[in-house]
Amino acid sequence: MLSASSAVSSATPNTTGYQPSAEQLQALQMASEFAYQIWQSRTISCQTFLRSYPLDQTLTRQQIDDLIQDYTLDDNYQTADEPNVMSGLRALRNLLMMRWIWQDALSAITLEQLTDELSEFADGCILFAKEYTYEQLIVKYGKPTFMDEKSALQVDDMAIMAMGKLGAHELNLSSDIDLVFIHQARGMTDGDKAKGTRSIDNKRFMTRLGQGIIRLLDNNTADGFVFRVDMRLRPWGDGSDLAIHLSALQKYFANHGRAWERFAWLKARVVGQVELRFYNQLQALVKPFVFRYYVDYSAFAALREMKSLIQNQVAQREDLDNIKLGAGGIRDIEFIVQAFQLIYGGRHPQLQVKSCLQAMQALCELEYLDPATYQQLQAAYRFLRRLEHGIQAINDQQTQRLPQDNYWRHNLAITLGFEDWAGLLATLNAHRDNVNVPFERMVTERQMPTKDDTLPEPDNLDEQLAKLNTILSEDNRAHLQAFWESKMIANLSAEARERLDDAYPVIVHALLAHQEQLQLANTALPRLINLLEAICRRSIYLVMIAENPNATVELIPMLSASPWIANELARYPVLLDTFLQQRYRHLPDKLELRDILRQRLLRVEPSDEEELLSVLRLFKKNQVLAVAASDVLAERPIMKVSDSLTYIAAVVLEAALERAFAELVKRYGYPIGKDGDPVTEADCGFAIIGYGKLGGLELSYSSDLDLVFLHQIKEQGMTTGSKSVSGMKFAARLAQKLMTYLNTQTRDGRAYEIDMRLRPSGNAGMMIVSCHAFETYQRDKAWAWEHQALVRARAICGDRRVTARFVDIRREVLSLPRTLDEVRLEVTRMRLKMQRHLGSSRTAQREGKFDLKQDAGGIVDIEFLAQFAVLAYAHDYPSLTKWSDNVRIFEEMAKLGIWEEKVCQDLTDAYLRIRAATHQLALAEQSVLVDETLWIETRTLVQNQWQHLMGVVDIDE
Repeated sequence: MLSASSAVSSATPNTTGYQPSAEQLQALQMASEFAYQIWQSRTISCQTFLRSYPLDQTLTRQQIDDLIQDYTLDDNYQTADEPNVMSGLRALRNLLMMRWIWQDALSAITLEQLTDELSEFADGCILFAKEYTYEQLIVKYGKPTFMDEKSALQVDDMAIMAMGKLGAHELNLSSDIDLVFIHQARGMTDGDKAKGTRSIDNKRFMTRLGQGIIRLLDNNTADGFVFRVDMRLRPWGDGSDLAIHLSALQKYFANHGRAWERFAWLKARVVGQVELRFYNQLQALVKPFVFRYYVDYSAFAALREMKSLIQNQVAQREDLDNIKLGAGGIRDIEFIVQAFQLIYGGRHPQLQVKSCLQAMQALCELEYLDPATYQQLQAAYRFLRRLEHGIQAINDQQTQRLPQDNYWRHNLAITLGFEDWAGLLATLNAHRDNVNVPFERMVTERQMPTKDDTLPEPDNLDEQLAKLNTILSEDNRAHLQAFWESKMIANLSAEARERLDDAYPVIVHALLAHQEQLQLANTALPRLINLLEAICRRSIYLVMIAENPNATVELIPMLSASPWIANELARYPVLLDTFLQQRYRHLPDKLELRDILRQRLLRVEPSDEEELLSVLRLFKKNQVLAVAASDVLAERPIMKVSDSLTYIAAVVLEAALERAFAELVKRYGYPIGKDGDPVTEADCGFAIIGYGKLGGLELSYSSDLDLVFLHQIKEQGMTTGSKSVSGMKFAARLAQKLMTYLNTQTRDGRAYEIDMRLRPSGNAGMMIVSCHAFETYQRDKAWAWEHQALVRARAICGDRRVTARFVDIRREVLSLPRTLDEVRLEVTRMRLKMQRHLGSSRTAQREGKFDLKQDAGGIVDIEFLAQFAVLAYAHDYPSLTKWSDNVRIFEEMAKLGIWEEKVCQDLTDAYLRIRAATHQLALAEQSVLVDETLWIETRTLVQNQWQHLMGVVDIDE
């Protein structure tokens, strides 16, 4: 290979353009198919560009700004219209990318120089896009204004916060840019109809400003894109307002900011300049949120949780080809450095830097990193970032995965100065090992056995095994012996076998901890062996068992109690971490669940649909497992269990809707709302309505979700994107994408089974309907049983205006005047029909079996009584329409004095008793067809109440 200096200087500049040498062209071709195609397709413009900006020189910020101006002017030297501005920015980006990739391939530019130029170009484009969009908006709406604390009128401004790599001036060759938009205060624009402008509130103005910036930079046109824009780091994440004002940001940091968000805001930087007072207000909010004045020991627990998440994802992926997310990758280095910054940055201002390399150096100078570790980490970081650039240069893709194609593996190795791929891989693995050592040392907390519990030492393990043999049944002793003599054990790698040997004493200890409950240990053992067979080849989970002896003790009663839990763990070993971390001891509320899922989704690239599906499914399974463990081990009340399961579903639906909406907006632009303006992320024009168990907050472990999708957009209006579609088509595709996210079967299973049969016109109806069409159907066409279903319907997530309209429609429809006889007839008719089709067979009845759900006196009777109550009495008592769950409907009936308090309480008690039993049967993987004699009292009570409240109704068949 040519040296950097000789390779660059060997080119021959001339008056017609830059003439590269054959060696240089070969280097470009080997490094990047993307950049070489640019050279081939636009050779003359590339030559002209490189003559003005040679490969052996770096660009100043002024040069970059001048280039942006040059490429966005029309023939009259005025700023061009939007299509031509977008085309010009993309043409410039392609030329600069070609130049940067070439410089990198020739080693003509250092890592810092390259990332700095990339970041400066991003800053320049962002500021240009902001100014360009702002000028367009003030023509329509006037300038945004607000009243300051002295009641003086001020012009509102929007600060653009660069986060992540851009915030640290570390942007890579094909990186997205993480942004947060912050404006000063609430207010209105100074639009004046007489002057042809329309006044709108500042929030809407700033949202339009943000959308314009994103459109100019992110939209993928025939010319490509400038930068992929990622807004997920903003407070509340996807689905929230694009721009937040200062006081709202202050409240968010104070009440909702999480430790992982402190990591994100550690690198935050204002792009360009804003008014000094505004800048100081921003710093006064961000700095104390990120850095504590004292040594922040409170961060250790959160950091330990984050480290566990990273390790768990590595174990799940088993992805050695990802140089960012794999073990010993870029993310691990950043975690080490930023963890130190977060803990000690308040005490040492020199740690309050954004660059990873600069922070590393400061940590060494302050002796938090020893010199040898510092040298290894910075060398690994430089190598990994250079390798990242080489990977991304190939096809201009935002990836950190090593190429699978041998041709590009060879080219990448040569470009980075290695003789072959094996040499590159050896160096990569050495760097990974060097990173892994300090990463494993970070915030480590090994769990020790409690009190008098002791793990069997190697020299007395035989004694413990002999004791175990005395409590195991003959079948289980044979089962255990067969496990150890199996081919699977014989074929384990040396590392996996060593980890199994380390974990086995912990497993023996856990079984012996329950030696007084012989049945428990004997029931658990076959399920435990199934679990071990599932995890032995993914032996990181054996390490988890060895590291968590106390939690492993608790694993035994859980496996014994629930074959459903045991099967889930064996099918999806990644769930084991949730249990071993004993997360079931605290069931998170809806806000906490939303935060947990948001943190996981931040690690998913916007275009990576496969990983998105995986994260949604594993989040659901992890959280449901925690609820099940809590149900079994902590004996949570049934209402708390169902609430938790319902919250989990709601949070998954929220995230799916936000991601699906964002994906379609990227492709088609924003649809037009009923008010004539484009919708926004926060008010997206769509909502998800839950029916059945989801609507009634009664989900069980294997419940499907009954959903209806509503919208309030102009169906014939066209979306705002360059590839425009009608609002109706956008809505239909949104519904389809949501179903794909939720219902698709992957290696991690499904998120949820989705049932859409309760939508207007059932399976023959549209997947998504307008609020108006929904109201018309409910008033004019819906059957009585559909109004029964509406009792158990509830808005789950989406546009607040759409959900509010649904609440109004539901209340109005349920409050329609109906006679008692009419409602009794319809409800009884539907109940008998369900009983005939879904109740237990005559054979089962003769055998004394009782279907807890469908037979007379079962849970459906109680549900129908609640629905009867609402439909029969809501016209006179509208407060009955407030609730969608049976318990609170009965409470309201008693409160209003419609039914006797004892009647309502008896129905509630019976309902909760049967629901609790169905949950336990689901965990035990047993049928709801039970011995009638065990339920005769409850069944008789329900039947008597049905007779008392509904009477005998004469039904014509």
